Amino acid sequence: MDVLKAQDPARIGAHTLLARLGAGGMGQVYLGRSPGGRLVAIKVIRDEIVDHPEALTRFRREVETVRAVRSAYTANLIDASLDTAPYWLATEYVPGPTLGKAVAVGGPLPAETCRGLLAALAEGLAAVHAQRVTHRDLKPQNVILAAQGPQLIDFGIARSAAQTALTEAGFAPGTPGYTAPEVLLRNDVGPAADVFALGATLAHAATGRPPFGPGEAAGVSYRAVHEPVDLQGVETGLAALLGSCVAKEPADRPGLGELIAWCGVRSALVEDPVYAGLAELAEAVPSTPAASFRTPAAAPVPLAPPAYPPLGPHDLPTAPPAHGYGYTPTQTVRPASAGGRRRKSWLIAGATVLAVAAGVVAAFTLLPGTEGGGGKGADGASGRGATSAAPTSAGGDESKLQPPAYVEQTNPSRDFWTADPQSQHGEGACNLPMEERSEQFEASVAAAGSDAPYTSGKGRIGLRLKAAVTTPYYVAVAVKSPHAIDSDTGKPFEGGLLDNVDLGYTSKPVAVGTEWVYLTYPDDFRQIVLGKKTGDAIPVANDPGDWTVLFLHAQAQRKYATIDCRGFVSK
Repeated sequence: MDVLKAQDPARIGAHTLLARLGAGGMGQVYLGRSPGGRLVAIKVIRDEIVDHPEALTRFRREVETVRAVRSAYTANLIDASLDTAPYWLATEYVPGPTLGKAVAVGGPLPAETCRGLLAALAEGLAAVHAQRVTHRDLKPQNVILAAQGPQLIDFGIARSAAQTALTEAGFAPGTPGYTAPEVLLRNDVGPAADVFALGATLAHAATGRPPFGPGEAAGVSYRAVHEPVDLQGVETGLAALLGSCVAKEPADRPGLGELIAWCGVRSALVEDPVYAGLAELAEAVPSTPAASFRTPAAAPVPLAPPAYPPLGPHDLPTAPPAHGYGYTPTQTVRPASAGGRRRKSWLIAGATVLAVAAGVVAAFTLLPGTEGGGGKGADGASGRGATSAAPTSAGGDESKLQPPAYVEQTNPSRDFWTADPQSQHGEGACNLPMEERSEQFEASVAAAGSDAPYTSGKGRIGLRLKAAVTTPYYVAVAVKSPHAIDSDTGKPFEGGLLDNVDLGYTSKPVAVGTEWVYLTYPDDFRQIVLGKKTGDAIPVANDPGDWTVLFLHAQAQRKYATIDCRGFVSK
């Protein structure tokens, strides 16, 4: 942690800057304090790269990734500014040394501590992968040894399954010595590449040496592809475990669930005396700006609502610290739904032992937001499990509400409708209960121009209230395909194995009364990302299977709750 310099601003947004945490590839990272006293890590994009063709796109993707990847092992987004320079994002500050710094100061870690750390980080990666995001740059410098447990940081080049790689000529994602052979040779980035990086990271922790030796990047990368990892002196059992993680072929590496089981953890990592001692290496946080000059008193800054929702206690930021301390922000994929779902996601098949609470979004198809279970989003967005006001016969200020222009995804959509194989009339059921009860709401899904079940072509979606209400009641409809859709082809990704945790294609919110209102799919539906239309709804024939239709009580662009769930089978 360094003192502020004369050229550093006194504030970023509404946050007071306290110190420098370090510098990343895209900008400077500061320690800041929110108006309410919360410590934050703020990454500010460098002025000289703002005009780079891909810089802002990459940074926006990083913001969306940080918003979406949520677990006890990752840092959460608190605020961001993406409209005008300076562009920045703020995440909760996590005190603690990086694993790289801890090893540099104290030497290799004992085998038992390494096992506990390996299991904890594997659990964290599983939460990330459950959102269909790969970290792509796991290394000792991107692991913070926090008092509450290790934190994965810096998702700046993280990538979801639905995202196109943003690369420059000759660029291979990751860090030499921790980047998997298939990434170096074919830019084939998948969950197995993160397992390789995890094994290499723990090899460094166990030996204190670079996993594939020191030297120039080309030489280190060559050894990663062709030579064994350095595990000399490591306990036999741990060496075998780490060796399996860094197998040259992705298929030969263990799944994360299998890896966790092999570690055989019997107690919490924070109870390990070695780990506890390392976590205590966190630097003291200055209560006032740690500057080499006296910062003049700044005029009070009017507080605007944060651009992104406040996050929970595990929503922590990461920063590539120059001195190995603190945390810097990163980038995002979403967990498969629970509740009796029969589908499987190949990305989390090995991690069924985990209870994943994180949510994430593919940048071109999803807009992640608040954490499920009652969290609130940018403008009070309801999360899954939260409720909003039901229609009422009372007027008041709410009667003046205007319909939002659109609804924008704030959480992973884990709602899935499954057809009843015994039904002759297209019946089925959803796996999750509704977020809001509405006894007066009615809906229907049928083929356009008839009352037959919707299976192909155009569909007619109807909605109405059984009784009149005086408070305006706006409903948007979301239609989601069974599988994640490649935005380039309008069809499922190759193999069709990725469940769709996107909200799907949405209609404009419409005022609902006692008269039936009808919408036509795909004509009245589109995809909204960052407040803009990014694509039209695809034909249902593009993805045969069980489609889900969600009816959303819309109060604001990012504040809505499910009130009904239907579906149909595309053939």
